Amino acid sequence: MTIRVLLADDQALLAATFQVLIDATDDLEVIATAADGDQAVQLTRTTAPDVVVMDIRMPGQDGLSAAAQITADPQLSGTRVLILTTFETDDYITRALRAGVSGFLGKGVGPAEFLAAIRTVAAGDMVLSPLATHVVVSRYLAASSPDRPHATPREMDNLTPREQEVLLCAAEGLTNDEIAERLYVSPLTVRTFVQRIMHKLGAHHRAQLVALAYRTGFARVPQPPPARPSADAFPEARAAYDGR
Repeated sequence: MTIRVLLADDQALLAATFQVLIDATDDLEVIATAADGDQAVQLTRTTAPDVVVMDIRMPGQDGLSAAAQITADPQLSGTRVLILTTFETDDYITRALRAGVSGFLGKGVGPAEFLAAIRTVAAGDMVLSPLATHVVVSRYLAASSPDRPHATPREMDNLTPREQEVLLCAAEGLTNDEIAERLYVSPLTVRTFVQRIMHKLGAHHRAQLVALAYRTGFARVPQPPPARPSADAFPEARAAYDGR
């Protein structure tokens, strides 16, 4: 089944570059493009894409406000939003997650990682850049919410060796497909392991599961990675676009 994608970016060259990259695959296609947040919401409602790839800073309504409208619309429950931005700030990451997006990446990612992220969020999973993962974990560890799960190191010991491997991979920010490749199992098997681990530890979603791994000391809190310059983003796709 082809994954239908809507691109929302006010930079025409970047949007065209992303479209060339996506349309060159066998399982993804761009069905519409938007140049601002208002247009992104309108087109999403009329085309019902599987994934909206959304920039943040655009004329009029920004991408985060547009994302919040899309995720709050019950008629668009099958649509996922993937934020792709040059500005990986703590505030933007936090606002994006509160808006209900399924992914947050910087524009410094490579083409393969970008395409894999679209497939991952379309499958119902979440994708976070290393910096976004760091923000989520750090804020969770600093929070004092009384209703958060309190897994203990002993509960971590109750995980099987394979479950512990999967949890450590998830804590690195790997997607199910990436974990499957590393552990030589199928993505479906990884998803089953993740669900089983969440049940054992009382976590309600993947980000919470990862944060638990760090809070208990099972995994080490990562240092925020240095920002990658956006000028070098998608060099292969740019070359493909320039050569059309």
